[in-house]
Amino acid sequence: MESGQSPSRSVFGLRKLPARYTGIVMPFLLSLLMSGIVSFVSTLHGMGMTHGLLHAWVGAWSWSWMIAFPAVLLVLPIVRALTRLLVETP
Repeated sequence: MESGQSPSRSVFGLRKLPARYTGIVMPFLLSLLMSGIVSFVSTLHGMGMTHGLLHAWVGAWSWSWMIAFPAVLLVLPIVRALTRLLVETP
């Protein structure tokens, strides 16, 4: 971005959310991606590369994400506090 330009106010043609939603959007995306990756690896390990893997994975992912998102919301403050104990701040 060149100096003097304002940041984009839309992404994929949709208006960006206000900054106050960062605390919910970040855990939402993190839990979505992490539960997808972990459930895929687990489903692949359990089933192998077989017919029906994709269907089984999507089912496992949906259940995993329903647990992961609230869990991230609950543990994130604890993780932040532990991080502050372990990492020196500038």
